[in-house]
Amino acid sequence: MVHMSVVVPCFDESEVIDAFHTALIAALEPTGVTFEVCYVDDGSGDRTVDRLRDLAAADGRVRYTSFSRNFGKESALLAGMRMSRGEVVVLMDADLQHPPALLPRMLELHRHGYDQVIAQRDRSGEGTVRTALSRAYYRLVRRFMDVEVIDGAGDFRLLSRRAVDSLLSLPESNRFSKGLFSWIGFDTVSFTYENVERAAGRSKWGGRRLLNYGIDGLLSFNSRPLRLAIHTGLWLFLSALVYALWIVANVILDGVDTPGYATLITAIVALSGIQLATLGVIGEYVGRIYHEAKRRPHYVVRETDSSAARPRRRDTRETPLEPAGRARPKP
Repeated sequence: MVHMSVVVPCFDESEVIDAFHTALIAALEPTGVTFEVCYVDDGSGDRTVDRLRDLAAADGRVRYTSFSRNFGKESALLAGMRMSRGEVVVLMDADLQHPPALLPRMLELHRHGYDQVIAQRDRSGEGTVRTALSRAYYRLVRRFMDVEVIDGAGDFRLLSRRAVDSLLSLPESNRFSKGLFSWIGFDTVSFTYENVERAAGRSKWGGRRLLNYGIDGLLSFNSRPLRLAIHTGLWLFLSALVYALWIVANVILDGVDTPGYATLITAIVALSGIQLATLGVIGEYVGRIYHEAKRRPHYVVRETDSSAARPRRRDTRETPLEPAGRARPKP
């Protein structure tokens, strides 16, 4: 019986994966718990999958899955949770920004009855602009989203088996894990740790990718942008009505000296911009409905070790294209 599963998404992490694995084993072995490490290669373009093969061959506690291309971290987390067999599951990154040394503390908190133990990083060492933008975003999220997302609370967390099973039961394709973790509920505790720099390589989260991720979060757990569009339309209608009455009254009392050309052009440009923005919001929701209706799998597996070929639990959204074992080498 495996007590703990550690799920580790990897994307171009060949430079750091060995150091991470060494630190992880050093942190877990003194605890005395039985554990497995579930690596998910998210279509890396470097030698990450080669390193995972070597780790799996050298250590029977290592299992891995490799995607046919890059499907994104959300899909990698989902695949790792499907692979996991432990009574508790820890999600963490391979770049050592999630310190393995914190795992014994997370286990201890779980023994006190918590289903979610969140390691919440501070923002020490980050740039001023990025910190300000992140805090502004989380203030916006707390105001508009239907679930609570805490600043600094990312994917580094421990989940009980019932929390993992609840996450796996959710069928949507557009997954925003930070929101899903909050949505399932259960008893939750968090603690703060000092932000750590990457051990090697470069961050895969550039400005554009972070922006898209933030938009996904805002749209995944609320319909308020649509309601805001309705409110904006109503206010514009009332404003236009008041303006029309003012024009009529002005004509009756004083006559019209000159046509309102500047006012007309300003109104047309402003209303056109609002209409385009509203159509964009509606288009985002329609696009998500279209994506969900296609019912495509979250990912396609290219290769897996034999022990990971059959995940602990399956659902109707899992790809049927998983191999029975390791991929055959090309001739």
